[in-house]
Amino acid sequence: MAEHQHHLHLLRHYELRLLRCTTATQKPHPPTPQSYPATPLHTVITDALDLIEAGRYAEVLSSGATRNIFGIEEEFFSEFSDDSVNCADGFYSELMNRMGSFSVEESVNEVERGFRAVLVMCIAVSAFLGFTQCNLTGPLDGMPLCPLNANSFKEWENWARIQLMSSGSDLFGKTYNLQYIVFAKMLLMRTKDILFEGSFTSMEGVRSISWWLARVILFQQKVLDERSSSLFDLLQVFIGETFHHFGTLEKVSNYWGAELHEEDLISIISMLHLEAGILEYTYGRIDSSRLYFESAEVASGLELSVTGVLGFRTVHQVEPKAQLVLVANTSTSNSRDTCLSTIPELPANASKIGENNSCVHQNGKDEVSDVLMMPRLLQNDNPGIGAQCIQNGGTTAVPLNAIQQGVILAQCLLIEKCTRHDEMQRWEMAPYIEAIDSQQSFIFIVRCFCDILRIRWESSRSHTKERALLMMDELVQRIYACSPGVAQRIHFCYGVYLPTIHALRKEYGELLVSCGLIGEAIKIFEQIELWNNLIDCYCLLGKKAAAVELIKARLSEMPSDPRLWCSLGDVTNDDACYDKALEVSNNRSARAKRSLARSAYNRGDYDMSKTLWESAMALNSLYPGGWFALGAAALKARDIEKALDGFTRAVQLDPENGEAWNNIACLHMIKKKSKESFIAFKEALKFKRDSWQLWENYSQVAADIGNIRQALEATLMVLELTNNKRIDSELLERITLEMEKRTSTRQPVSSDKKTRQPVSSEGANNDSCTGSAHPSDPNVIHVGDSTSSESGMGISRENENLVEVLGKVLQKIVRSAGGADIWGLYARWLKLKGDLTMCSEALLKQVRSYQGSDMWKDKDRFKKFADASVELCNVYMEISSSTGSRRELLAAEMHLRNIVKQGESFSDTEEFKDVEACLVEVKMKLESNLERAPPVVMK
Repeated sequence: MAEHQHHLHLLRHYELRLLRCTTATQKPHPPTPQSYPATPLHTVITDALDLIEAGRYAEVLSSGATRNIFGIEEEFFSEFSDDSVNCADGFYSELMNRMGSFSVEESVNEVERGFRAVLVMCIAVSAFLGFTQCNLTGPLDGMPLCPLNANSFKEWENWARIQLMSSGSDLFGKTYNLQYIVFAKMLLMRTKDILFEGSFTSMEGVRSISWWLARVILFQQKVLDERSSSLFDLLQVFIGETFHHFGTLEKVSNYWGAELHEEDLISIISMLHLEAGILEYTYGRIDSSRLYFESAEVASGLELSVTGVLGFRTVHQVEPKAQLVLVANTSTSNSRDTCLSTIPELPANASKIGENNSCVHQNGKDEVSDVLMMPRLLQNDNPGIGAQCIQNGGTTAVPLNAIQQGVILAQCLLIEKCTRHDEMQRWEMAPYIEAIDSQQSFIFIVRCFCDILRIRWESSRSHTKERALLMMDELVQRIYACSPGVAQRIHFCYGVYLPTIHALRKEYGELLVSCGLIGEAIKIFEQIELWNNLIDCYCLLGKKAAAVELIKARLSEMPSDPRLWCSLGDVTNDDACYDKALEVSNNRSARAKRSLARSAYNRGDYDMSKTLWESAMALNSLYPGGWFALGAAALKARDIEKALDGFTRAVQLDPENGEAWNNIACLHMIKKKSKESFIAFKEALKFKRDSWQLWENYSQVAADIGNIRQALEATLMVLELTNNKRIDSELLERITLEMEKRTSTRQPVSSDKKTRQPVSSEGANNDSCTGSAHPSDPNVIHVGDSTSSESGMGISRENENLVEVLGKVLQKIVRSAGGADIWGLYARWLKLKGDLTMCSEALLKQVRSYQGSDMWKDKDRFKKFADASVELCNVYMEISSSTGSRRELLAAEMHLRNIVKQGESFSDTEEFKDVEACLVEVKMKLESNLERAPPVVMK
């Protein structure tokens, strides 16, 4: 049992040394325990770890020990001397077979297999770190094309590119030494399978392999042009396993035991949470990312807050203004004893790290612009002395370790995603960037990431764009420089969201374009093989033909690159180029399928477009905008279910896609699912509040489900957005009728028997379903049946409020443009309020709206006029009954007599008979009123 524990201890010691190569700890690694015999295998592992820690990854891969593992002799390379994809595939397949034989050799026990697994891990990690050096940290020289220093064939790189692109995404620009990451991934995956198949002892000793696999796959995602769903699924598995093993301080401490320093413990747990947060951020899962970053902040002993301090932002500023400053409360041992000069309001142990401290990095930068790199802050150092300006070198900020610096910079990622993209967004990030700039010491990778964030910020302002360009040029040169060494650059490289070298140079090229230096940008885009950006630059110069010739020249050298064929198709609008891209990629180019799908949509072949989009999304389901485009094509093809599925998947990937939410709501309206439509419209309106069409549709579905208040509020928004020009009389009729039902035990007299019926789905507006990709997509809007009304004698408080809101809507309309229908609705609202006099005035205006010389020739118009007249006379009779006045009865009689006299041509209509009946009733009331009147006394 003791021997078993000793072996596990040694295995974990080797794992810790591997991890420490990429963490931010500054302490030397613990020595190898002396109680173990120096066997040849242990010596080989120790030598490999020494080389890895020194940054000599190529030496590990070309060492004799590595060749012995794979059984490689000089004759072996001669068997694979063909510059072809098939030869490369056979070469690496044979390597995996030999590695498998080495790892599971029958003559060795499970403990020995564990050590062999660690040795293979060392080789895999060497290949992975070599790939990281070539594509992230630099410098780029010193690495052969093939990891085992075999034949350097270009087609073997093409084989590696095909392996990486099998996830459904193209490579982003020119990526170097692709075989390294493919080789590392194959070794780690195969080793993990072997460990899983073996005894529990082996897996217990090599748990960190899941963490390395998560790193490799996340880096693969980093070099791809689009997010890959298949890689995301793998990442969820491996990062989940890693958290299961190392998710808490207790688990990490129990795994490595006493040889783990406190700094190592904090570094490992913080690093894991940072990497998990970056993973979630990469795939747009911001809420999960925030939780991981907060956990990293707690684990690193930081408590961050932003405050305001008076200071100067420019050289010539006279009056101090409030400046955002980051305050960091630290609880780690390296900062507890630091003496600080702080403003009185801050805690004594708080680091006011937004100040301009002396920093070698800033020397000379402020001379480029009148805007200071960091503000000069005011501070009361002495109660007897007024506020003093703290110049460069005035105070010293609390030193923060690399983990804490990485946690601070991670907050910028959240601000970038969670706030509005405007000028204020960069200013919110400023205190975090300035906090790191104020530090006296930092590791290479953190310095680079901080510079990138500052460059992005300053390039957005005209006064600092020149300085941003100079900083970008210096940063690129720093990446390519030989100093510092590889081992110093690799520290903490997976704990920050640093762009790859070609992505960084792309940003450099775009910055050059924004500064008008298009010629220089063209050179960069050509070097890193970003053909679309290159085409855009040539088009800006009016040299589109030159772009075509350049791509064709590259195709003569690399005819099997689908990216080149797609770029040629983009610039020539030739579908044959996309077909060729599919051919050379073995039908695996998602970009080519998407381009063909768009082309089919534009020419009206919606069924073909839908099919191609389905095929493209099957390759990569995380492509932004893909599901929306599929939904739009399906909608045009009249495939409602597929369209609904496409838009639903779109909002799952991007919950802020207001267009997709709107289309989902409209499709639910078509399917007569008002509740689902109401929910979708609420989401859509969070992001498209200026669309009156959305508000109008929302008001209709709100009425469908009986939510009268929301319907009225939405109607008010429509009136406000359209300047009272868009009026939905049918909806207001429904709401008024509903309120009449709620406030009375009897059905009110109808002034328009037909318009008071629930409106069917045929009376629809076709402009509700919109999309940024295809804005002309039509959708039918319907209004369903009225909801069941409340019964009761009195008017409840809720109904009183609803009546008031209804009146607000109607009054807003009649003050600007009241038609006959609106005056009728306004009269009914006044009747609900009990104001019969104003009700009669409104009805009189409705009647006059119908009057005209053409009315006696228009049967439909006469019917509406007759109904409104009957309603007016009924109100006159009610007023007369309550006041005893004859004036209203006489006015009603005169009005009805005139209708009967002039409307003889409509005597066969029901409405004319209603007028006659009303006239008879008015005459009877006049006679009754005359009989009750007291006799007149003659004097």
